[in-house]
Amino acid sequence: MRPACDGNCGGATESATRKVGLHERKKSFLSVFNDTVTAAPNPETKLLADFRKDTHANKVYLAGKECLNEEGQTAGLPLIARIKKQISTDPTLCAGYSPSLGLTEFNRRATQLALGRNSPAIVENRVLGIQTVGSTGAVRLGAELLVHWYDIRSAWCGPVYLPTPCDDSLAGVFEAAGIQAVRRYRYWDPAQRGVSVQQLLEDLGSAPEQSVVVLFASAHCPTGAHLSQEQWRLVTELMVSRRLFPFFLLPAQGLCHGDMELDAWSVRHCASEGLELLCAQSFSHTFGLYEERVGHLLCVLKQSAALLAVQSQAGRLVGSLWSRPSVGGARVVATVLSNPAHLIEWHEGVRRVVERGMLIRERLREKLRLLGSPGCWDHVTQQGGLYCCTGLNARQVEFLVKRRHLYLPSNGCLNVSAINSRNLDYVAESIHLALTSPL
Repeated sequence: MRPACDGNCGGATESATRKVGLHERKKSFLSVFNDTVTAAPNPETKLLADFRKDTHANKVYLAGKECLNEEGQTAGLPLIARIKKQISTDPTLCAGYSPSLGLTEFNRRATQLALGRNSPAIVENRVLGIQTVGSTGAVRLGAELLVHWYDIRSAWCGPVYLPTPCDDSLAGVFEAAGIQAVRRYRYWDPAQRGVSVQQLLEDLGSAPEQSVVVLFASAHCPTGAHLSQEQWRLVTELMVSRRLFPFFLLPAQGLCHGDMELDAWSVRHCASEGLELLCAQSFSHTFGLYEERVGHLLCVLKQSAALLAVQSQAGRLVGSLWSRPSVGGARVVATVLSNPAHLIEWHEGVRRVVERGMLIRERLREKLRLLGSPGCWDHVTQQGGLYCCTGLNARQVEFLVKRRHLYLPSNGCLNVSAINSRNLDYVAESIHLALTSPL
């Protein structure tokens, strides 16, 4: 028996029909993401995934980027833990947005750390410091500034010169800012297992004027090789004569020589020679602030008259990139650098990390010598910082990964801090076998 109609049956049927039609049309729409191409796998991510799946008892991951302690854990200074706790319980700190260019005290202290308190550039008020989201954020902001005001009379778009080798993501940061002309200059010489100064000078000598040259201020990543002060003088003279623009990377000031001033000597020397420059700083390694992503971009200008204009442009760009930086880690850094007692304790902590790294390098070289490993291994102790380029080729690295469960990039570079007293013998024996066994 059919139910009685209340007079709205026709309307209900029409509404249901419209809903079905709309549903069918929605189903027929193509997703805007249908043709998305899968990104190429990151070799570093794959290497870490393979390591985690490996069940071998002696496996060692030598490709990490964190500074590790003797127990294989991320290194942290007791001072930093105390200051974090102090800040978290400080009733005078009110929650609120930070300034777009970051904490003023952090910027001031980070600038002084790189250039020195008595730097003429600071005294003459022609330095701008900007808090960034890690060193990658500093590089990106620096690239954006170069694109926008490097030379207002022409549409500048490069070239930017990067050292070979370097992290592949570095080129991507400049390209994301619209700089497609990213080129390479020779830095590491596999035969000499050191910096090829002559090739470096040749490549930069043929670079077009106004090219930007990315330089590691100390302890080049990933090789750990660095220039002497005399070699830096040659590079600086070349940049002055060729009108090249230096863009320094200072990811771990103090971890190369154990001395803050020595590690920043190249930046200070270029500034003293009257060069304008950019410098991307990171405080992850030296403060153990990996999660906080504390970075800083330092801009040294020729004239103080341009400072406010550059500052305004930086503020505009920051607004489109990350709006405002996080202040937690920056407060920690500013607290340490502004307190003489904290500063001494921090310097001592960094020095201990460097001494441990030097000891590991010396012990590894000695183990390889005693095993009779082919070649000279002095380059291991001549390098500095967290990283070391062993000189092993891709086939030898493949042997280490597949046969000995040592995970490191195909370029043969490794994180020295990942070696400790428990795995040192196994690492040395494995390298020896990679050099002497038929592959």
